[in-house]
Amino acid sequence: MLHEGLGSVAQWRDVPDRLVQSTGCGVFLYSRRGYGRSDPVALPRPVTYMHDEALETLPAVLHAIGFQRGILLGHSDGASIAAIYAGSTDDHRIRGLVLIAPHFFVESVALAGIADARVAYETGPLRERLARHHGDNVDGAFWGWAATWLNPQFVHWDIRDSVRRIRVPMLVVQGAGDQYATMAQVDAAREESRVTVDIAVMADARHAPHLEQPGRTLRAITDFIASVPLAPY
Repeated sequence: MLHEGLGSVAQWRDVPDRLVQSTGCGVFLYSRRGYGRSDPVALPRPVTYMHDEALETLPAVLHAIGFQRGILLGHSDGASIAAIYAGSTDDHRIRGLVLIAPHFFVESVALAGIADARVAYETGPLRERLARHHGDNVDGAFWGWAATWLNPQFVHWDIRDSVRRIRVPMLVVQGAGDQYATMAQVDAAREESRVTVDIAVMADARHAPHLEQPGRTLRAITDFIASVPLAPY
């Protein structure tokens, strides 16, 4: 499980436990560097930070845990990291992707939402709320995400080329009221992919449907995983 740009292990709440119960699969999750209780990261982050996570850190994590076969499940930045990895490597161990609120390219609504989050962090309660999960990492976690997305160079970030190279089935879960994306992200998955793409749009959900519509999201994920061949080749 790969968390969002302001996420951590704790912020998945009970989702990992519910996935274990509903799918029978083992679940592994971790806080990326600069998040939660993991080591801090130097700022500013490069605009390539999601590619760096996908192509350098994630392979090392999969090796360290002895990963044999399974699903990559990511939320927001984590979904983008999963898509980059699956589209950039020929890893037969990856049997499918669950992408919750993924970003495949930069939209103006995302930049506007992040600008609003910056104001909430500087003048509102957001910093205090995030500090509960990130502790001393809180400023690095927030600015490593917000400042990078708001970097003028980041507007050109686009991973649709990786999506075209994915060779495993995907489930895309999208909140209908996502404050950081439009349905254009879902359309990109459907139009660019050369494999089966299941789409689950969650009404009354914004950027975190697994927390805002947990029952429906869990059912969609469970049904998708049941359709993916996880047995050894």
